[in-house]
Amino acid sequence: MIERSRIEASLGIDTALGRLTLWQSGDRLTGLSWAELPPSGAAPTPLLAEASAQLAAYFAGRLQQFDLPLDWGTGLHEQVRRAMAAIPFGETLTYGEIAARVGAPAQSVGQACGANPLPIIIPCHRVLGAKGLGGFSARGGVETKVWLLRHEGAAGLLI
Repeated sequence: MIERSRIEASLGIDTALGRLTLWQSGDRLTGLSWAELPPSGAAPTPLLAEASAQLAAYFAGRLQQFDLPLDWGTGLHEQVRRAMAAIPFGETLTYGEIAARVGAPAQSVGQACGANPLPIIIPCHRVLGAKGLGGFSARGGVETKVWLLRHEGAAGLLI
């Protein structure tokens, strides 16, 4: 759920997966969503402009790792998000593998992945179930996850 009171600036961008909205609070990127937010009325901040440029480069196949100041959250959510961000482009881990790394049950890791406020940038699509794709909470669900994995050259994992 978007905490609109925490949004200081937002920017809508068009991508291969449809219109996305980025938002920030303070000096950190705090969200990416398929939900359309009302325009903030101000010019894009330097951070939102950079995030937009990096997303465009990602979708064009020119960027494999984002370099942006992010709100990582706290506790287990922060641990899981940092573990997801460490998964290299085109590779995957299972919920169980991340669970072992952060010392938490796989189900808790799955819940933390589903609560990721920065899909694509924090690549929760690179986390799979032990016997299948697992879920994906962004618009389009698993089909969007498959698109992202194919875009990254991980399609061999889907066969």
